[in-house]
Amino acid sequence: MDVKRVKDYIYWLYYQYLLVTCSYVLEPWEQSMFHTITVTVLAMVVYTAYVFVPIHVRLALEFFAQIFGAQPEAA
Repeated sequence: MDVKRVKDYIYWLYYQYLLVTCSYVLEPWEQSMFHTITVTVLAMVVYTAYVFVPIHVRLALEFFAQIFGAQPEAA
């Protein structure tokens, strides 16, 4: 892929984002506030998933290991 096609694809994705969120009808200052809030919420979701999902997966695996008869680890 050449640089122009990648650049056009990124612009197309951004345009699709504007259409889906209906933020293309907002004024520029409203768009910047909307994008800031959206990025902040997305960052918090990613951080929360990064921190808490592995803990819950480990606990679920330990729970199911106890149910299906695996030997507990020696402390």
